[in-house]
Amino acid sequence: MRHHRWHRSNEYLKSMILPLVVFLGFICFLAFGLAGLRDTASKEGLETLKTSVMRGAIQCYAIEGMYPPGIAYLEDHYGIIVDHNKYIVHYDAFASNILPDIMILEKLDTGGGLDDQRQ
Repeated sequence: MRHHRWHRSNEYLKSMILPLVVFLGFICFLAFGLAGLRDTASKEGLETLKTSVMRGAIQCYAIEGMYPPGIAYLEDHYGIIVDHNKYIVHYDAFASNILPDIMILEKLDTGGGLDDQRQ
C-alpha cells in the first residue's frame, strides 16, 4: 500500500510541473515587460522635459525679446518643472539674443550607496 501511495504522489508532482513552468514563464515575461516599460517611460520623460525647456526658452524670446538667462528663470516665470533629483540640466546662455545650448541628462540610479546617504 505504501508503494501505491508513493506512486500516486509522484504522479501528482509530474502533473504540477507544466503549470509551474507556465507560471514561472509568465512571471519572467511580466518582469521583463515591466523593465522595458520603465525604460520607455524614462526616455519619454526625458524627451518631454527637453521639449518643454526648448519651448519655454523660445516662448520667452518671443514675449520678452531675450532668451532666459538660466533654467531657474524658466522655472520661475514659465512654469517649467524640472526634477533636479532625476535630471541634470545644462543651460548655457551665451547671449540674450542667441539660442542657448540646452542639454538634459538623466542622473544614474546609484541604488542608495554611501555617497547618496552623505548628501
